[in-house]
Amino acid sequence: MSTRGVIYVHSSPSAVCPHVEWAISGVLDARVVLDWTAQEAAPGTARAEVSWAGPVGTAARVATALRAWGMVRFEVTEDPSPGTDGERFSHVPGLGLWHGRTSANGDIVLGEDQVRAALAGAGTRESLTRRMDDLLGTRWDDALEEFRFAGEGVAPARLHQVG
Repeated sequence: MSTRGVIYVHSSPSAVCPHVEWAISGVLDARVVLDWTAQEAAPGTARAEVSWAGPVGTAARVATALRAWGMVRFEVTEDPSPGTDGERFSHVPGLGLWHGRTSANGDIVLGEDQVRAALAGAGTRESLTRRMDDLLGTRWDDALEEFRFAGEGVAPARLHQVG
């Protein structure tokens, strides 16, 4: 089954940019050269976007490869395909990697077991709110918002997985 998605490298130290390209290249089994631009939200870092096409599960493999570079802020999306939910992975230094399933329109989808566990483990309304926010990736979204805004208007490059 084939799908597609986008890799958003919101900020990477300049010295790490070639390693990011090598990590993505290793997953996609194709040479990747990203079009890096300055990330105004974090001087001294660069940002890049690239769309990809490949087998279901590619987003998870890209996120795992990029997670090795703990100082890199990134998001990786995978569109839903027949019989498979979409996915979004977000990484923020200090918060780590977050993963959520997505619907066709990009909303985060929570499974009933996730909601039941949040309800069962929450002793107070505030505790439930924190648990739901974590399931929805709220802290990651908040931390990445200024980096997303800094990249508005930049069209992503397109890659297709060879393998």
